Amino acid sequence: MNLEQQLIDRLAAEGAAPWRIRLARWIESPRVVSFIIGVILINAVILGLETDKDLMARSGTLLVALDKACLVVFIVEIVAKLLAFRGLFWRSGWNIFDFVVVAVALVPGAGPWAVIRSLRVLRVLRLLTMVPSLRKVVAAFLHAIPGLGGVLAVMAIFFYTAAVLATNLFGAAFPAWFGTIGRSLFSLFQIMTLESWSMGIVRPVMEQFPYAWAFFVPFIILATFTILNLFIGIIVSTMQELSTLPEPGVPKKELAEALARIESDIKSLRQQIENEPRA
Repeated sequence: MNLEQQLIDRLAAEGAAPWRIRLARWIESPRVVSFIIGVILINAVILGLETDKDLMARSGTLLVALDKACLVVFIVEIVAKLLAFRGLFWRSGWNIFDFVVVAVALVPGAGPWAVIRSLRVLRVLRLLTMVPSLRKVVAAFLHAIPGLGGVLAVMAIFFYTAAVLATNLFGAAFPAWFGTIGRSLFSLFQIMTLESWSMGIVRPVMEQFPYAWAFFVPFIILATFTILNLFIGIIVSTMQELSTLPEPGVPKKELAEALARIESDIKSLRQQIENEPRA
């Protein structure tokens, strides 16, 4: 049972008006959800096309009209949910995210609000709230944040130590890369991503410091192949943990009954084994 169905059941349990329950079931029905997903995808394409100046010069009026039509659909969806769920609407973090994303699109596009108005592209992220499989990925990432905090702390200490060493060792000869702590941190981050690290940074440094490899090779092994992979390991472990948990809408009574049946089966198997004649 997903969160939306839980909210609908909550409406029925609280004795909400029948029209609100019907509206909630309609707005959360598979057909309406599929339609909203389609509008989000169309809107994403439109937002991308609006970045082309030549295309906007030729068909800008049409693209702007289509963009506003998509916005109207999103507004109607949010209003319908507010009418149906009212206070329960704010119980879902996904609904709050949708509301903020749609509200950003209503900000005036001129003056100091122009920068915020450009964030309307965040409407594409509504796919994360509409597709259940994507929700699970986001939920796993959020659930893994406490574990990632420790990894981030280790990485921060390791990077700071390496940056201080790199600044002291190579800063005088290569000030553009290692002249300050900030520049060293950025260069080490580039090396960690393995982007032009060899020919772009390390080999030029080794021309003046032949033994510089003794610093960079252990750094890459620890930063790229060890600490960075801890992120992946924690997230994958969290996703496996969440996949083994019961659905959030399963009542505790049903879980207790299922556990009782399992215990009963185990006891009966033990009795059968004990009563079997032994050779």
